[in-house]
Amino acid sequence: MAEEDILREIGSISRALDSIANIEFKDLELNRGQYLYLTRVFEHPGIISDHLATLLNIDRTTTARGIRKLEREGLIFKEDDETNKKIKHLFVTDTGKKLAKEIERENVYSNTLVTKGLTKAEQARLQKYLSVLEKNARESWNFVKNGGKRKY
Repeated sequence: MAEEDILREIGSISRALDSIANIEFKDLELNRGQYLYLTRVFEHPGIISDHLATLLNIDRTTTARGIRKLEREGLIFKEDDETNKKIKHLFVTDTGKKLAKEIERENVYSNTLVTKGLTKAEQARLQKYLSVLEKNARESWNFVKNGGKRKY
Protein backbone atom coordinates (compact mmCIF):
# COMPACT_ATOMS: atom_id res chain seq x y z
CA MET A 1 0.00 0.00 0.00
CA ALA A 2 1.38 3.40 -0.97
CA GLU A 3 1.67 6.18 1.61
CA GLU A 4 -1.09 8.18 -0.03
CA ASP A 5 -3.38 5.17 0.36
CA ILE A 6 -2.72 5.22 4.12
CA LEU A 7 -3.75 8.86 4.25
CA ARG A 8 -6.84 8.14 2.15
CA GLU A 9 -7.88 5.41 4.58
CA ILE A 10 -7.32 7.68 7.58
CA GLY A 11 -9.24 10.47 5.85
CA SER A 12 -12.10 8.13 5.02
CA ILE A 13 -12.35 6.96 8.63
CA SER A 14 -12.22 10.54 9.87
CA ARG A 15 -14.91 11.74 7.45
CA ALA A 16 -17.21 8.81 8.28
CA LEU A 17 -16.93 9.44 12.02
CA ASP A 18 -17.32 13.21 11.52
CA SER A 19 -20.50 12.62 9.53
CA ILE A 20 -21.90 10.26 12.15
CA ALA A 21 -21.10 12.69 14.96
CA ASN A 22 -22.55 15.67 13.06
CA ILE A 23 -25.82 13.75 12.60
CA GLU A 24 -25.93 12.41 16.16
CA PHE A 25 -24.98 15.76 17.70
CA LYS A 26 -27.22 17.87 15.44
CA ASP A 27 -29.57 18.58 18.35
CA LEU A 28 -26.60 20.00 20.31
CA GLU A 29 -26.14 22.60 17.54
CA LEU A 30 -22.39 22.06 17.57
CA ASN A 31 -20.29 21.20 14.56
CA ARG A 32 -17.24 18.93 14.70
CA GLY A 33 -14.74 21.65 15.47
CA GLN A 34 -16.86 23.07 18.25
CA TYR A 35 -17.34 19.81 20.07
CA LEU A 36 -13.62 19.11 19.70
CA TYR A 37 -12.93 22.46 21.37
CA LEU A 38 -15.43 21.74 24.12
CA THR A 39 -14.02 18.32 24.97
CA ARG A 40 -10.41 19.52 24.91
CA VAL A 41 -11.20 22.42 27.25
CA PHE A 42 -13.04 19.90 29.46
CA GLU A 43 -9.95 17.65 29.44
CA HIS A 44 -7.55 20.58 29.99
CA PRO A 45 -9.25 23.07 32.34
CA GLY A 46 -7.55 26.45 32.20
CA ILE A 47 -5.99 25.91 28.76
CA ILE A 48 -5.39 29.07 26.74
CA SER A 49 -6.65 29.42 23.18
CA ASP A 50 -3.17 29.30 21.58
CA HIS A 51 -2.45 25.97 23.28
CA LEU A 52 -5.87 24.68 22.26
CA ALA A 53 -5.16 25.59 18.63
CA THR A 54 -1.80 23.80 18.81
CA LEU A 55 -3.36 20.74 20.45
CA LEU A 56 -5.91 20.45 17.65
CA ASN A 57 -3.62 21.52 14.76
CA ILE A 58 -6.04 24.33 13.89
CA ASP A 59 -5.16 27.94 13.16
CA ARG A 60 -5.69 30.51 15.92
CA THR A 61 -8.35 32.50 14.02
CA THR A 62 -10.57 29.44 13.54
CA THR A 63 -10.03 28.45 17.16
CA ALA A 64 -10.97 31.94 18.38
CA ARG A 65 -14.19 31.78 16.33
CA GLY A 66 -15.09 28.39 17.81
CA ILE A 67 -14.37 29.58 21.33
CA ARG A 68 -16.57 32.67 20.85
CA LYS A 69 -19.48 30.50 19.73
CA LEU A 70 -19.09 28.14 22.69
CA GLU A 71 -18.88 31.15 25.00
CA ARG A 72 -22.08 32.67 23.49
CA GLU A 73 -23.81 29.32 23.94
CA GLY A 74 -22.85 29.31 27.63
CA LEU A 75 -20.69 26.18 27.32
CA ILE A 76 -17.31 27.70 28.18
CA PHE A 77 -16.09 30.81 29.95
CA LYS A 78 -12.84 32.73 30.20
CA GLU A 79 -10.93 33.81 33.27
CA ASP A 80 -8.09 36.33 33.35
CA ASP A 81 -4.64 35.06 34.22
CA GLU A 82 -3.58 36.27 37.67
CA THR A 83 -0.29 37.76 36.48
CA ASN A 84 -0.97 38.67 32.84
CA LYS A 85 -4.46 40.07 32.14
CA LYS A 86 -3.99 39.58 28.39
CA ILE A 87 -4.00 35.80 28.91
CA LYS A 88 -7.45 34.22 29.18
CA HIS A 89 -7.85 30.71 30.58
CA LEU A 90 -10.73 28.60 29.27
CA PHE A 91 -13.07 26.55 31.43
CA VAL A 92 -16.23 24.54 30.79
CA THR A 93 -19.52 25.59 32.39
CA ASP A 94 -21.77 23.05 34.13
CA THR A 95 -23.88 22.83 30.96
CA GLY A 96 -20.70 22.37 28.92
CA LYS A 97 -19.52 19.59 31.25
CA LYS A 98 -22.73 17.63 30.65
CA LEU A 99 -22.32 17.95 26.87
CA ALA A 100 -18.61 17.11 27.03
CA LYS A 101 -19.38 13.92 28.96
CA GLU A 102 -21.97 12.93 26.34
CA ILE A 103 -19.47 13.61 23.55
CA GLU A 104 -16.83 11.56 25.37
CA ARG A 105 -19.25 8.61 25.61
CA GLU A 106 -19.71 8.78 21.83
CA ASN A 107 -15.93 8.89 21.39
CA VAL A 108 -15.45 5.76 23.51
CA TYR A 109 -18.22 4.02 21.56
CA SER A 110 -16.70 5.00 18.20
CA ASN A 111 -13.24 3.85 19.30
CA THR A 112 -14.70 0.49 20.32
CA LEU A 113 -16.59 0.24 17.04
CA VAL A 114 -13.66 0.99 14.73
CA THR A 115 -11.20 -1.25 16.58
CA LYS A 116 -13.59 -4.21 16.64
CA GLY A 117 -11.72 -7.33 15.59
CA LEU A 118 -8.32 -6.09 16.79
CA THR A 119 -6.66 -7.64 19.80
CA LYS A 120 -5.53 -5.38 22.65
CA ALA A 121 -1.94 -5.83 21.42
CA GLU A 122 -2.93 -4.84 17.87
CA GLN A 123 -4.80 -1.81 19.22
CA ALA A 124 -1.70 -0.78 21.19
CA ARG A 125 0.50 -1.12 18.08
CA LEU A 126 -2.00 0.84 16.02
CA GLN A 127 -2.03 3.60 18.64
CA LYS A 128 1.76 3.69 18.57
CA TYR A 129 1.84 3.95 14.76
CA LEU A 130 -0.87 6.61 14.68
CA SER A 131 1.04 8.64 17.27
CA VAL A 132 4.06 8.64 14.95
CA LEU A 133 1.88 9.76 12.01
CA GLU A 134 0.27 12.49 14.12
CA LYS A 135 3.67 13.76 15.31
CA ASN A 136 4.93 13.93 11.72
CA ALA A 137 1.76 15.69 10.54
CA ARG A 138 1.95 18.17 13.46
CA GLU A 139 5.58 19.01 12.61
CA SER A 140 4.64 19.58 8.97
CA TRP A 141 1.63 21.71 9.97
CA ASN A 142 3.81 23.87 12.25
CA PHE A 143 6.40 24.28 9.49
CA VAL A 144 3.85 25.35 6.89
CA LYS A 145 1.78 27.60 9.17
CA ASN A 146 4.97 29.44 10.10
CA GLY A 147 5.73 30.22 6.46
CA GLY A 148 7.69 27.13 5.46
CA LYS A 149 7.30 25.66 1.99
CA ARG A 150 7.48 21.90 1.63
CA LYS A 151 9.47 20.49 -1.29
CA TYR A 152 7.56 17.65 -2.99
